[in-house]
Amino acid sequence: MTDLNSSNGDNSSLFKMPTIKYNKLFINGDFVDSVSGSTFETIDPRTGDVIARISEGAKEDIEIAVKAAREAFDSGPWPRMSGVERAKIMMKFAELIDENIEELATLDAIDAGKVYFINKAFEIPSAANTLRYYAGAADKIHGEVLKSSGQFHAYTLMEPIGVVGHIIPWNAPTMVFFTKVSPSLAAGCTMVLKPAEQTPLSALFYAHLAKLAGIPNGVLNVVPGFGPTAGAAISSHMDIDVVSFTGSVEVGREIMQAAAKSNLKHVSLELGGKSPLIIFDDADIDKAVELALLGILANKGEICVACSRVFVQEGIYDQVEKKLVEKAKAWVIGDPFDPKTQQGPQVRSIYNGLAGEVSLSQPPNHSWNSCYI
Repeated sequence: MTDLNSSNGDNSSLFKMPTIKYNKLFINGDFVDSVSGSTFETIDPRTGDVIARISEGAKEDIEIAVKAAREAFDSGPWPRMSGVERAKIMMKFAELIDENIEELATLDAIDAGKVYFINKAFEIPSAANTLRYYAGAADKIHGEVLKSSGQFHAYTLMEPIGVVGHIIPWNAPTMVFFTKVSPSLAAGCTMVLKPAEQTPLSALFYAHLAKLAGIPNGVLNVVPGFGPTAGAAISSHMDIDVVSFTGSVEVGREIMQAAAKSNLKHVSLELGGKSPLIIFDDADIDKAVELALLGILANKGEICVACSRVFVQEGIYDQVEKKLVEKAKAWVIGDPFDPKTQQGPQVRSIYNGLAGEVSLSQPPNHSWNSCYI
């Protein structure tokens, strides 16, 4: 298998390694060391080099973060602000993302191997726009008056549910951060978020921007760490009201079980899937092949809704296969800072697993005529 971490050329002139400003836990408005003092490495998938050492959150740190989030919810200003007030702060948060877009795009490129120019043109602006969208919804959360007999006045109220635990994956550290955090902020909830241990850098930077925007202390807490420790502590915590997770089916099952065994907290799961693409013989073959390739290779194939299967109508199979192979061979894998690159390196720990799977699945004397990512 081709080493996806190899560059397609020397692009050192295109990139300067940034100073890593935030590598500690963000709890109650401050960057702090973990209780244990433990740290872990975050790795540049382009080279395998260590980018920085990150404070490693564990059960004790989650406990402190949840306490801060609970106090911010029970007695802090965020849930008691009007939706208009929350929206203004969220809009400021979005503006700060726009102002720091190059540094944020760089962090996800060196930490997750994501193509810098796609980050800058699409993913980071989409994150800011997600915040703006939910800011627009913040003052539209309301109940309704219900018909009843003359003796009663019946109505419903919509209130923030409480403390939310967010656990996000490594494949889209910015996008998933904001699809989870934005609605929670709009609703007036407080939260504890665990980024994936492979890609913690942008989440910590966003925590810094949230404070600059005026989000009160304790509302957004970011605790990097590992699933069996920090993640499990979130899932089983008795004072977290909702846990929201994006990741594998296996871990999703564990989270649901932990939620049930603890305080029967609400659970939101977005798990891996199998997404077929079907090509009929009356389709525009060139367009269908282009979409099929993009559907599996976009973001290095690290997408839960990637087109992992293609069904082709009999009669055009050979034609589709030939075009797919031709386009796949022309797909440019390389340095995420090179403008020609279509696909950066896989996250290092994930790459090792994929290489092993390909080796195990390859029959003796078999020649592959397509690519596996």
